[in-house]
Amino acid sequence: MRQSPNALIWLALGAFAIGTEGFMIAGLLPALARDLDVGLPAAGYLVTAFSLAYAVGAPVMAVLTAGLERRRLLAFAMAGFGIANLLAAFSANYVELLMARLLLALTAATFMPAASGYAATFGGQERRGLSLSVVTNGLTLAIIAGVPLGVLVSERLGWRATFLGVGGLAALSLLGIIGRLPSLAPDRSASLTERVALTKRSDVLAVLVTTVLTVAGTFTVYTYMGVFLADVAGIGPHGLALVLLGFGLTSAAGARLGGVFADRWGARHAVIAGAGLTVLAYLALSLGAALKPTYSMLALLPAVLLWGLASWGLTTAQQARLVALAPSLAPVSLSLNSSAIYLGSAMGAAVGALVIADGGVRWLSWMAAAFSVAALLTVPMRARSLKTSEGD
Repeated sequence: MRQSPNALIWLALGAFAIGTEGFMIAGLLPALARDLDVGLPAAGYLVTAFSLAYAVGAPVMAVLTAGLERRRLLAFAMAGFGIANLLAAFSANYVELLMARLLLALTAATFMPAASGYAATFGGQERRGLSLSVVTNGLTLAIIAGVPLGVLVSERLGWRATFLGVGGLAALSLLGIIGRLPSLAPDRSASLTERVALTKRSDVLAVLVTTVLTVAGTFTVYTYMGVFLADVAGIGPHGLALVLLGFGLTSAAGARLGGVFADRWGARHAVIAGAGLTVLAYLALSLGAALKPTYSMLALLPAVLLWGLASWGLTTAQQARLVALAPSLAPVSLSLNSSAIYLGSAMGAAVGALVIADGGVRWLSWMAAAFSVAALLTVPMRARSLKTSEGD
């Protein structure tokens, strides 16, 4: 099957909508907590619930929907995602919003792997990388532009308007999928037994543990970024949008540089470098939190930029490690890595909520640093006993 990659713009739009909804929640938590009359830790569990549902739902939904024609599956998933955004926008209380976020997670967990699989087949083997990059760029653009825009919309029109806006994007994506994408027969999906069997390999499991720990560090702070910056530096929604824009830009650069460094110096070394830099970034955040608000941004802004660069760089390198360990099982191992990413984000959001409840937001960056140190230690410990090169 060989088509023009331009038609994949509708999948990229869907990925943009999913990425915007998933990441913008960090900037909405204070407003959500006030409007729904819950504490900030409880609001943080909206992220935990979403991430856990995605982590479990992605492999399960891949197996359950393996026999469906791909365009139809993508349309159903995007329609469900749009409906879930409407439910979130009109939720009357915390429980209703929590249920809406669970539905958002399950539909997103169905759409994203299916979109990547569709793109990989869409342009033929010689255009596979280009086709995949179109979908990936939708997520990247969400981090760069969608998240800051969501924060600004929430400030002007309220947090419910952000879900309505994402729902509108989902509707546009759905129309494009139905009207512009050709049908595609289902392809074989690995069974749950095959997925679980791969986790029994100690080398693969070690890499997945590293992923969980690094992402947990990221989401310990990122989930509560709005309240963290407001508390330590007095930054409001407009300033938060600019900081998130900077984070998104360096994250996009880091995702690319992580792949380049992994190819040049080995994936394991790239992960070690990335994890080490995240430790420095979190320590710089802690330093900024200890300074007076007038001077804190001198440490906070460079720290956030370095954090985005390093965290997304090591994420790309982690994928390279997994592919090197099991080249013939790359689709399965990468899907497991996606589940590990969302498991880590659930862990980070939950731990962050506990930190805020017990010690306050200024301890978030210290906990994130501890996660990164733990992740850093897992890499050389496992590498000494591995028989596989890990891309070194």
